[in-house]
Amino acid sequence: GSSLILQLSRNPDNLEELSQNETLLGALSRVLREEWRSSIDLTTNIIYIFFCFSTFTQFHPVIMTFKIGSQVMDILQYEVTRYNQWSADLSKRQKSFENMKSSRESEDLDREKSEIDTLDKKFQNFVLKQEQTLRVSIYLLLNLSEDIKVEEKMKRRGVTSLLVQLLGRSNDELLILVISFLKKLSLYGENKDTMVGSLIIEKITPLLVSDNSDLINAIVRLLLNLSFDCGVKSRMVKSGMLPRLVSLLSDQANQNPVSCVLYHLSMDDKVKSMFTYTDAIPSLMKIILQCSDEQVDLEIMALAINLAANKRNAQLICEGNGLRLLMQRAFTYQDPLIIKMIRNISQHDGVTKTLFIEFIGDIADAVHRAENDEFVLECVGILGNLTLPDLDFTRLLKEFEMVNWMRGRLMPNSGEDDLILEIVVFIGTCASDESAAIYLCKSDMLPSLIDLLKAKQEDDEIVLQVVYVFYQLCSHTTSRQYVRDQTEATPYLLDLLHDRNPEVQRVCDATLQMIGEVSSEWSQKLLAEKFRFHNAQWLEMVQSQQLEEINSAFYDEEEDGLLHDSDILDIDKAELLLG
Repeated sequence: GSSLILQLSRNPDNLEELSQNETLLGALSRVLREEWRSSIDLTTNIIYIFFCFSTFTQFHPVIMTFKIGSQVMDILQYEVTRYNQWSADLSKRQKSFENMKSSRESEDLDREKSEIDTLDKKFQNFVLKQEQTLRVSIYLLLNLSEDIKVEEKMKRRGVTSLLVQLLGRSNDELLILVISFLKKLSLYGENKDTMVGSLIIEKITPLLVSDNSDLINAIVRLLLNLSFDCGVKSRMVKSGMLPRLVSLLSDQANQNPVSCVLYHLSMDDKVKSMFTYTDAIPSLMKIILQCSDEQVDLEIMALAINLAANKRNAQLICEGNGLRLLMQRAFTYQDPLIIKMIRNISQHDGVTKTLFIEFIGDIADAVHRAENDEFVLECVGILGNLTLPDLDFTRLLKEFEMVNWMRGRLMPNSGEDDLILEIVVFIGTCASDESAAIYLCKSDMLPSLIDLLKAKQEDDEIVLQVVYVFYQLCSHTTSRQYVRDQTEATPYLLDLLHDRNPEVQRVCDATLQMIGEVSSEWSQKLLAEKFRFHNAQWLEMVQSQQLEEINSAFYDEEEDGLLHDSDILDIDKAELLLG
């Protein structure tokens, strides 16, 4: 009878009429409540009928009226417990059999083995039927959990830990349902903590070797939700997930969620170095360079940018013609993300930095010609990173007319602070070369920097980089004299000596020390200012004490005068008596 009703329920056109038959639904719910332990097939059929209703939100009140959700939770808990008990008993029996082999006769062993094989077959048949029940039960609960209040009730009944226990099953369709439900539950911190406490990462790791693309997709999306937690990320790495996740980058269907998970993992500097022992760099380079669209996927580029911040990863990227190919693609499409990746590569000292010498002209030219502002920003950032002793910075500044371009963008309110900062960093890099430092002084670049210092006093990063430019200029004899004699930088540096930022203080102090080496006047001023600052509290106390002494002396003089308050009162009394 339940099978026939199930056939009717599978047709959505019949659901409206069936939902109005309260007698039928009442009978089904009563049988489920009273007979569910007696027949697993009957239980599956009845739950399946209500599952058909659960696929449409308008029938959810019908299911709630007959308390089917609560009953299904009881069944789910019972079936999980029964499976665990049966599995434990069978395992114990098999282990006992292994121990018997050396002490029993062959006839006894054959009989025991036959009994265990029979039990195992019964267990496998039970599992097949139970997994049908579990699938339809979990699907029904997943549909009902659209209502957040219902989901909260399920959470209180322990649905999260029950689902985690089911991750040990081998049925792909059941696992997809379980993991999809866990993914939905993982949006809430309490559920996530329960999952982690139930060792979900350790249970999911073996499932990543599956060939089922849908199952892999569900797993990776669950991992993405969990990977916002630093503790979970650490567990993922310790469980050995990284190489398997990297291998999934080649799976087009799962590439996007996998790259998101790997991006989260790559945010940890220690994990960045672990990527060097995987195929991550070759895979990413292949994806980026063979992309048919103008823009590579944002998630792939975010991962590549993070990994390029590691020196060994940067070296792997540059192997062969890697850097040249990235440059070609970046300049062809003016791609700000690829050029940002290249900028991260340029920050590493050693062989990788010297590879940029042949691209200096292209990068400097792009600063003038590129239409994309973000692309220009990254190009200036690359130039600022190239602290190479063999690079002719003077020629670079002259040939590409960089001074005029920079001066025009250093005007306060003339552009974005990010670009201004990168320009100042680049000037500091140029100033490390003596001939370039002299050229910058003669080209009237310094007044623009001083104006910028006045306008951006509250921006610690810009102030620090401007002060560093003067530090670099003062490291050369000729440019140091120019800074001292031809600019008003020194008084400003003296004022910044007590800036709230300790780094600004340190660089100012070092710069003023160099100026003091060639100017006894500024050396004395620096010493006096340091003395005043370090002894400010003591001086304030001394000044306060001197003020008190002056006030005290003043009142003493008043007391030594011809008349006192008592004299005035005495005169008043005399006048009254005489009057």
